Amino acid sequence: MAAPHAPHAPLIAPSILSADFARLADEVAAVGDADWLHVDVMDNHFVPNLTLGLPVVESLLRVTDIPMDCHLMIERPDKWAPPYAEAGAHNVTFHAEATDNPVAVARDIRAAGAKAGLAIKPGTPLEPYLEILREFDTLLVMSVEPGFGGQKFIGEVLPKVGTARRLVDAGELTILIEIDGGVNDDTIEAAAEAGVDCFVAGSAVYSAGDPAAAVRSLRQQAAAAAKHLTL
Repeated sequence: MAAPHAPHAPLIAPSILSADFARLADEVAAVGDADWLHVDVMDNHFVPNLTLGLPVVESLLRVTDIPMDCHLMIERPDKWAPPYAEAGAHNVTFHAEATDNPVAVARDIRAAGAKAGLAIKPGTPLEPYLEILREFDTLLVMSVEPGFGGQKFIGEVLPKVGTARRLVDAGELTILIEIDGGVNDDTIEAAAEAGVDCFVAGSAVYSAGDPAAAVRSLRQQAAAAAKHLTL
């Protein structure tokens, strides 16, 4: 069995779903020390909402050096995911529930130059996907139903995080564990303790008077709560 991974800094990924869309460049600049920038792409088919798409991502890539974390809540990720990688996104995540061949999509994303992420809804079990996680760089555990920001954190998903964490710590996986939905100063410590590496935070960052300070505070909270995290 491999030795546990050395502690690392938590990643905070502000979600621009909670930003002011009329001032996106300014809103991105307001979180300049964030680790990733989380962009929710919704097609009004896979989820009942319609948000940003590739042209907005391409525009954001021109105004920031923050690695772009694109979460595709869309049908047909085989067709639509690789262009986000080609545009320069750092990490492109699609939903396990949206395709019958997640491995092929992951390989196409990686071939196009980005890290590949697999997202699972709160009600989707992790076990059927454990065997294919070696094909991925990121596992995104949804802690709300995908589709809308500002929802309440569903703590019942944390055992899935714990399962993935144990596999990472045992050296069986090298995946980064991300959580998205309802992450704030009341919930981030439980998520960190469960084993999360990367925390998507929308309202907790963009509703704060100082979004950059909110990012730093969340990072400190997460690092203090978990053995696998440090500053």
